[in-house]
Amino acid sequence: EVQLVESGGGSVQAGGSLRLSCTASGFTFEDSKMGWYRQAPGNDCELVSTIYNFHDTYYADSVKGRFTVSQDNAKNTVYLQMNSLKPEDTAVYYCAADRSRDVGWISKISGNCRSYYGRDYWGKGTLVTISS
Repeated sequence: EVQLVESGGGSVQAGGSLRLSCTASGFTFEDSKMGWYRQAPGNDCELVSTIYNFHDTYYADSVKGRFTVSQDNAKNTVYLQMNSLKPEDTAVYYCAADRSRDVGWISKISGNCRSYYGRDYWGKGTLVTISS
């Protein structure tokens, strides 16, 4: 059974930090492209970051310089270190995975993140709340 399990969400004040984790099982993690989306209430689903093979990374402009994505193949886990958090970072953060690195990751998804068919796997999400 394929699973993506996120953890690390919570509530912090603006300027603080959180580290999200996503642990994968049921597929070949090291060959897969992993990523993080987020969705605030009433907003579209937004691509935050992706990673493939440790160094092939992408960041949305809104998080560049503040967020860092990394992976640990021994633990089948991808991390999202979030620093200098802002109230506008408040959202549910979803981990997603594709078995192929060749599929494009669109930056905006209309509707619920997890209803998008273009990703092979989705986690259930973890809530991040940033207070001002």
